[in-house]
Amino acid sequence: MYDARAGETHLNDGEHSVAGDALDEVTRRVQKLLAVAERTANEDESDAFSRKAAELIARYRLSPGALRSTDPDDFVVHEHLIGRGAYVRARFLLLSEVAESMGCLATFTTGPDGTTAQVSGPQREVNAVMSLFHSLHQQMAVMASRQRRATAAATQRFRRAFMFGFAERVGEMLREMQRVIVDEHDNPHSVLPMLRQQRERVHEFALQRLGPIRSASVPSPVLADGASAGRQAARDADIGRTSVGEQRAIGSGR
Repeated sequence: MYDARAGETHLNDGEHSVAGDALDEVTRRVQKLLAVAERTANEDESDAFSRKAAELIARYRLSPGALRSTDPDDFVVHEHLIGRGAYVRARFLLLSEVAESMGCLATFTTGPDGTTAQVSGPQREVNAVMSLFHSLHQQMAVMASRQRRATAAATQRFRRAFMFGFAERVGEMLREMQRVIVDEHDNPHSVLPMLRQQRERVHEFALQRLGPIRSASVPSPVLADGASAGRQAARDADIGRTSVGEQRAIGSGR
């Protein structure tokens, strides 16, 4: 079991906050969307509900606490196959960034089917992590697929670097959003201990469910110009954006 974490988010134009009953209603709507996305066996429906939930999470700047399960002990481990090939570690980095921002823990194992990620944490946070990850991964894959170089090998190297840069920049954006949430709270000192406590509980839970967790080996170096292009592209990332449609992810390994 490996933990190769990297990762937090800025506020895109059009994002806003509401208070009181309106915010409660939005939160309930997001929770319902995530619950339906989790239950349905139709992949297209699940993706549509997840992307709509992600859009609302971003638009109304819902914090992990707003989506927390009513049962504080409702911890889960969600597995997600991220395949094999040159882009796997970049995909995992993106997932890890999103998980970290929600107070969850992303780890991975390798097996016959490739690399499988595990996201550990409270059920609601894990649902939100997967919703945001799918939205951002879709955008990253579409942007990377547009990158072309002289040869197939050169294109693959550039795309790999692009995806690492994109994921790293997303992590910085997520950290910035976390700082904004804490700074805007009436008593930041009451928020930070809560976040630390949740992370500690998540790590303890993951150790109990998954066994020993060790740091993964450092990924091989990436092209500087590709990483820079990915970071630049991430600045325009839109969480929950639907315009990418049903574009297929590149190098899915499936």
